[in-house]
Amino acid sequence: MLDPTPKARVLIGKPGLDGHDRGAKYVAQVLRDAGFEVIYTGIRRSPEQIVEAAIQEDVAGIGLSLLSGAHNVLFKRVIDLLKERGASDIVVFGGGTIPPKDIPTLTAMGVKAVFTPGTPAKRIVETLDTLLAQPA
Repeated sequence: MLDPTPKARVLIGKPGLDGHDRGAKYVAQVLRDAGFEVIYTGIRRSPEQIVEAAIQEDVAGIGLSLLSGAHNVLFKRVIDLLKERGASDIVVFGGGTIPPKDIPTLTAMGVKAVFTPGTPAKRIVETLDTLLAQPA
């Protein structure tokens, strides 16, 4: 049975030149099935485009998917732009082929969760339910 409680709006973005979006589309579908409202920006978006879309769509979270290895630079740029735009309350989470040694760096810069290949869908949903819980 579907949860009748509406969940948060989330934007899934693919920053940079990475054109592989299978994982991003999978996460978008998992979140939709779990009751989140999901906006998918498509591939090859700039951090500026992602942040602008997130603000326009009034999302609670931004999920960044990256396979190219530029996650430290591109995730930081998104977080910096959110701060500049007064939208640092938007939760940033990420996924993709991110080496375990880079996860503490991403966490320190403000990324709230990192999902690497093989992360169970249930864990993704549970984590986002916690991170994006709407006040009663």
